[in-house]
Amino acid sequence: MESYYLDWANLLLRWVHVITAIAWIGSSFYFVFLDSSLTPSLDEDLREQGVSGELWAVHGGGFYHPVKFNVSPPQLPTQLHWFYWEGYSTWLSGFSLFTVSYLWSASTYLIDKSLMDWAPAVAIGVALSFLVLFWLLYDGICRIFGQRRHGDLIVGALVFLLVCVASWTACHWFAGRAAFLLVGAMLATSMSANVLFWIIPGQKKVVAEIQAGSPVDAMHGKRGKQRSVHNTYFTLPVLFAMLSGHYSFTYSHPQNWLVLVLMMFAGAAIRQFFVMRHGYKLGRNGNPLGYALAGVAAIVALIVWMRPPAPSAGAGGARAVSYKELQPVLQQRCYPCHGEQVQMKSVRLDSAQHVKAYAQYMYQQAVVLKLMPLNNATGISDAERQLLKQWFEAGARVD
Repeated sequence: MESYYLDWANLLLRWVHVITAIAWIGSSFYFVFLDSSLTPSLDEDLREQGVSGELWAVHGGGFYHPVKFNVSPPQLPTQLHWFYWEGYSTWLSGFSLFTVSYLWSASTYLIDKSLMDWAPAVAIGVALSFLVLFWLLYDGICRIFGQRRHGDLIVGALVFLLVCVASWTACHWFAGRAAFLLVGAMLATSMSANVLFWIIPGQKKVVAEIQAGSPVDAMHGKRGKQRSVHNTYFTLPVLFAMLSGHYSFTYSHPQNWLVLVLMMFAGAAIRQFFVMRHGYKLGRNGNPLGYALAGVAAIVALIVWMRPPAPSAGAGGARAVSYKELQPVLQQRCYPCHGEQVQMKSVRLDSAQHVKAYAQYMYQQAVVLKLMPLNNATGISDAERQLLKQWFEAGARVD
């Protein structure tokens, strides 16, 4: 019954998480596009009010004319929309989903005993420390180097190095699927922390200064803008990490940390292309095509590098395996989770009838995707997977 309720919690939290993430990413992408596409206002009155740029757009049958004030408007409107609930809701729903999906059953989904055989409480504590430590180190890098000459390049290089170290560590300490998600959650936590500790507080200080009639410190806007730009570069790497759980060939690769790093690099490079292309159209930036090509090149290199070896010449003549030969493997590797006492995901494999019904599922999960046994908890060998493969390809007979 617990598994049933956990499945519902997983479904509903995932639904909410996707909805809020769409809202947050959508608003982030829009404002980055807006900043890159603004042109000097042609209206003298707007320029006198401090407008630094404007944009004309058409959407949904209507025309829109947003303008941006250089530091602050001469007067605040009565209705001022704040963009923060999207970020907070995305993190809260994501962390809740991570708790239900991984932390709640840490011994099953978080721990890979072939990497680190630690107690569930220890694994949970270490996993949570990734979220906190990365934010502290990233924030420290921004504070120390963010305002220096060439600060953006220095911060970018150091943060990339930090992501590499975190990815290597996570993939050597946790089960591959959990490690990928943990690195994504680590970046997403920093994105939300940027909103919570820098972007929104800075905006509130500007509003308070305007309301008090005091001079507005432009540094608040600059810092908020810097963290907002960082968030947009984190977005595509985070999305890859969140989606990778559906593609075991990524996180089950022997060099899975490098796969993760290169895919995150590709995402950030491609995002840079889209950020710069709007300004390029207006003659502000150089041609950003090189960033897109670099990202695509990284992905193509991964596809070539990770391709499975071609089957040997004698593979087609492999002998047929009978159910009787396969049964000891199922008994040792599959019955503990899919037997008479325990039927995880309502799957039972301790009889010929059930094995026949789930033959395609077994082949897909244990041979093609190599997802099962989960985190290889029962220690199935490559030779045993090959035995299952030969049995299935010979017709999956159980008589």
